[in-house]
Amino acid sequence: MPMRLWPRAAIVIAMTCGLAVVPPVARAQEFFAGKQINLIAGSAPGGGYDLLARLTARHMGRHIPGNPAIVVQNMPAGGSIVAANLLASSAPRDGLTIGLLQRGVLLAGLGGVSQVQYDIGKFNWLGSLNSEVGVALATAASPVKTTRDLFEKELIVGGVVNVDIETTARLYNDLLGTKLKIVNGYNSTTEIGLAMERGELQGIADWSWSSLNAQHPEWLREGTVRMLLQGSLQPSPELPQVPKALDFTKGPLEKRVLELYFTQKTVARPFLAPPGLPPERLEILRRAFNALAADRDFLADAERSKLEVNLIDGAAVEKVIAVITSTDEAVRTRYVNATK
Repeated sequence: MPMRLWPRAAIVIAMTCGLAVVPPVARAQEFFAGKQINLIAGSAPGGGYDLLARLTARHMGRHIPGNPAIVVQNMPAGGSIVAANLLASSAPRDGLTIGLLQRGVLLAGLGGVSQVQYDIGKFNWLGSLNSEVGVALATAASPVKTTRDLFEKELIVGGVVNVDIETTARLYNDLLGTKLKIVNGYNSTTEIGLAMERGELQGIADWSWSSLNAQHPEWLREGTVRMLLQGSLQPSPELPQVPKALDFTKGPLEKRVLELYFTQKTVARPFLAPPGLPPERLEILRRAFNALAADRDFLADAERSKLEVNLIDGAAVEKVIAVITSTDEAVRTRYVNATK
């Protein structure tokens, strides 16, 4: 009798042990099947971040085992700071909540913004959709006709609180000596663009070149606006006639501050997941994001939508985060004072 029962017991033990050693990656792959991923876009509908979030949501799910649906939820308050606080604290840490935040959140924690309740060094960075060059521009009807005029004549520009649209204007005034008059109360470049067309505003200090080119090609074609400065570490080859903001800084410390500020533009459309994500699920999300770089449907959709994409992986984003978090005290203090 014992001899006849032993094979059955062995089978039961083997099956039990087999269940216990299912690889974590396999369990993670099964986890996403039939689920929905919430993609929090820390921006208002209609702007560049929102359009890129929706582009990504249409394609990234195909590269995740189980093909989960990805749904975009807009949360623009505080220039993405509210969304960043949520992702850092109360958002589920199971891989079903990710975010695309406005790049201003990367520097907001240096001490100038009291609402910050997150640590960028603790987020799980999936990557960035591209790098950006920001352009300062004025309407053709404004008194500012040249770059030199920025230092001699007032230009009324739109601002979005805690977003680089406003922050850049403050930095240019303080570090370069421009005469930009900032009018806040707007929620996006879309609203600012409409205000410019109505004559309520005369320009903007920082509009992403790729977004401007996609959203308002008629402005460029018809000469509705004049581009006066480009803000980035590396200038755009498409804008050889537009001077670099870095060339107008008052001194070496001011240049270092502006270089720090432009560092965030190298990872201008950052995707992230909350802290504490299971490593195997994080790896799946990172692979899915990276796969978009070779996804023909994704790239064709981006081209049709006139959205510029040039993916940067999570490891590269982490290097930028390390630069920001290691900012020395002199640069940090000067940056905070300049953005007040």
